[in-house]
Amino acid sequence: MNKVIAPYFNKYQAKLDHFISEFDLTGEQFGKAARNTIKLFDLNQAKVNVKAFKVPMIINRIIYGNLRKSKARRSFEFAKRLASLGIKSPKPIAYYEFSTFGLFGKSYYVSEHLACDLTFRELTTDFNYPDHEIILRAFTRFTYNLHQSGVNFLDHSPGNTLIVKQDSGYDFYLVDLNRMEFKHISLEKRITNFAKLTTHKSLIEVMSDEYAKCTGESVKYIYDIMWKSTCDFQYKYHRKKRIKKRLFFWKK
Repeated sequence: MNKVIAPYFNKYQAKLDHFISEFDLTGEQFGKAARNTIKLFDLNQAKVNVKAFKVPMIINRIIYGNLRKSKARRSFEFAKRLASLGIKSPKPIAYYEFSTFGLFGKSYYVSEHLACDLTFRELTTDFNYPDHEIILRAFTRFTYNLHQSGVNFLDHSPGNTLIVKQDSGYDFYLVDLNRMEFKHISLEKRITNFAKLTTHKSLIEVMSDEYAKCTGESVKYIYDIMWKSTCDFQYKYHRKKRIKKRLFFWKK
């Protein structure tokens, strides 16, 4: 086992170890377990969120064991790096990795659990949500600030931004952090970073307008790229689903 615990949480090492060792038997299930499983645990009158990553396929077990950082480790390190840039995500607590004879196995990322008011997904399903356009424009500015900080969030999708209402506005927190790039991002690549968020033209029109205000570019230029990249992503996504359905036709 390899583990790293953030300095402030070292005093809770025994409890954290227990959460991991008894993960399958204890904890409160959070959300649906698809590829990965998330459970909540009580720690010193607070909730912590433990994400158990699925054991990878054999080739990736070799790669993660020897050549590449695990998803849990990347999540932990990226959360710390985001904090250094002034970008919010639930506070990182620890990560755990397990290997056997050089083959990578399970890994766990532990963070503080954040109770949010909504995610970006609600903006795509409830157009009457209070402050809908205000939140959407604030989210667009948040994404612009990500890009200005050299953060390319590769999983910028509807469920991966938690939104918390404050007296002065809205705060945005990134989750599912293991796929990120930290580098200068071209304007076109910045715009295509919105491709996974929504298929609704009305939302893309608002985000294009706000991003144009942030960058000084024309709204039409921003919108054309944002809409095209959205359509391209949807085409590839559904094509992939069709191919998988044909290849694994015996699965329900």
